[in-house]
Amino acid sequence: MSRKAMMDRMRRAVDDAVVLASLVLVVWPSAGGAEPGDSARIVPLVAAVSLGVALLLVAPNRPLLRYAPPAAALAVTGIRLAQGDLARGAVWLLLAIAGAVLVRRYLGAHTDVAMMRDLNRQRALLAGQVYRDALTGVGNRKMFLEHAEEALEAENRTLTAVVVVDLDGFRELNDVHGHEVGDDLLRAAADRLAANVRANDTVARLDGDEFVVLLPGLEDDQAAVGVAERVLAEMHRPLEIDGIKLMARASAGVAIASPGTRVDAVLREADQALAHAKRDGGGIVRRYDPEVFAAEEQRRQAETDLLRALDAGEFEVHYQPIVDLQDGENTVGVEALVRWQHPERGLVPPGLFLELAEQLGMLPRLGGWVLEEACRQAVDWQRQFPGFELNVNLSASQLSNPELINEVRAVLERTGLPPQHLVLELTETVAITDLAESARVLSALKSLGVRIALDDFGTGFSSLSHLSALPVDVVKIDRSFVQAVPQSGEASVAEAVLHIARTFNLAPVAEGVEDASQAEWLRTLACSRAQGYHFARPMPAGGVTELLDKQAAVTTPQAS
Repeated sequence: MSRKAMMDRMRRAVDDAVVLASLVLVVWPSAGGAEPGDSARIVPLVAAVSLGVALLLVAPNRPLLRYAPPAAALAVTGIRLAQGDLARGAVWLLLAIAGAVLVRRYLGAHTDVAMMRDLNRQRALLAGQVYRDALTGVGNRKMFLEHAEEALEAENRTLTAVVVVDLDGFRELNDVHGHEVGDDLLRAAADRLAANVRANDTVARLDGDEFVVLLPGLEDDQAAVGVAERVLAEMHRPLEIDGIKLMARASAGVAIASPGTRVDAVLREADQALAHAKRDGGGIVRRYDPEVFAAEEQRRQAETDLLRALDAGEFEVHYQPIVDLQDGENTVGVEALVRWQHPERGLVPPGLFLELAEQLGMLPRLGGWVLEEACRQAVDWQRQFPGFELNVNLSASQLSNPELINEVRAVLERTGLPPQHLVLELTETVAITDLAESARVLSALKSLGVRIALDDFGTGFSSLSHLSALPVDVVKIDRSFVQAVPQSGEASVAEAVLHIARTFNLAPVAEGVEDASQAEWLRTLACSRAQGYHFARPMPAGGVTELLDKQAAVTTPQAS
C-alpha cells in the first residue's frame, strides 16, 4: 500500500471516530437525568452508536450523510447555549469538534469536486487521443472504422463511398528531404483533404502516407469520383515547406458500398482501386470495377497456380510430328511443346499461360526443364530410329540468359543426345530484337553442334535484310502463308519465302498444314518437310511412339 493510500485511510478513520463522538455527545445530555445503572441511560448511547455505524456504512454511496452527525451535534450545542446551559466544558468541546468536522467536510468536498473535474478533463483528453491521429490531427483508423460501421448499418436510400488516397513517391521524398519535411507534408495533405470534403464526412489517416475519406449520404456514385478528383486536384497544387518547394502527387481509389457490405470489404475494394491507379501511372482516380478486378483476381490466381505448377510436376511435354513430304509423309522428327495439366482446369494450352510465365520470369527454368525432358525422350526414339530429330523452342528470356550455352551443353551431356539432331527454334521477332546479340548467342549454340531454326518466318518485316547475319539452318514458314493457297496461276507468299530459303541455303519446314490440298501444293513447290493437324496433332510421348511403330510396320514389308 502506498503512503498516500495509507494516509487517506487514516484520515477516514479519524473522521469516522469524530462522527461517532459527535453522536455520543448529542445524546449524552438527554441521558444525564437517569439513575446510574438505569437502562434508560444506556439506550440513547447504544442508539447513537448504531446510527453512526449505519451512516458510515451507507456513506460511501451517499457522501452527504456524513454531514448529518456533526451537523446534529452543532445544532444541539446551539440549543444548549440558547438555554444558558454553559456549565459543562463538554459543550464547548462539542462545539469545537462539530465545527471542525463541518469545515473539514466542506473543504474535502470541494477538493473532491476539483479532483473529479480534473479527472473528467483528463478522460476527455484521452478519449480524443484515442480517435485522433497524433501527427496530422485528423481521425485515425479507429475513428474511421466506427464511423463507417455506423454509416453502413444505417437504413437509408443514399449511398456510402470510401476513398483511399495515397501520396505518390512519399518514401523517396523522405529519403531526399528528411522525415521532418515528410511529416509537414503529411500535415498539409491532411489539411487539404479536410478542407475539400463536407462537414459530415470523415477524414482519417490509416497508416504512413495513406488517408481515407468516408462519404455517407451520397445521391449517386459519380459524386464520390467527383470528390476524389477534387481532392487530387487540391493535393497536386505546389506547396512550400521549410523553404522547399514541393510538387506532391497522389493517387486515389474509390469504392461504393453495396447494401450489407462490411467495412473491411469496401475498404479492401478501395485499396484495390488505388493499386490500379498506381499501376496506371499514379496521380489519377480509379473506381473499383467488379468485372475488372475479377479478371485481375483470376490473373493473380493463375500466377499463384503457375508458380506452384512446376514444383508440383503439373507440366507435360507433348510432341507434334514433323513429316517428310517427299517420302510418304513419314515422321522424321517432332517439335516439343509444353502443356499444363491443371488439377482443376485440365489440360491448358500454351497460349493461355506462356506469356504469363514469361512475365513472371519462369521461362528460363521451365524451358530448361522442357529441353532436358524432350532430349531424354528423343534419345529413346533414336535407339530405334537413328537420325530422329528434336525441335525445342527458345523464349526471349532464355535467349538473354547468360547461362544458356552452359545449360544446353550440360543437358546434351546428361542425356547423351547427339547435338546435330537437336534443333533450337526461336521466333523471327525475338531474333531481330537485338540482332548483334542474337547472332552472338546463336553462334555460340551452333558451336555445340546443334542447329538453329527461325520460327514464324516471313512475319518480321525487317528480317529479310538481316537474315544473312544470323547463323540459321532452318526456316519454318508461318501457317498464315501456308493456309493462303493461291488460285491457279497466282503467286503466293509461301513461294517467295521458299525461294528466299533456298537462296540462303536454308532447309524449309511448312507449319499449319490442315488438309491434303495444302500438303499437295507444298509438294509441288518442293517443300520437303511440314507439320500440322493434317498429319498429327501434338500428343504425349507414348502417342508418338505408337505412331512411329505403325509407320515402321508399314515401311518394313515394302522394303522387303
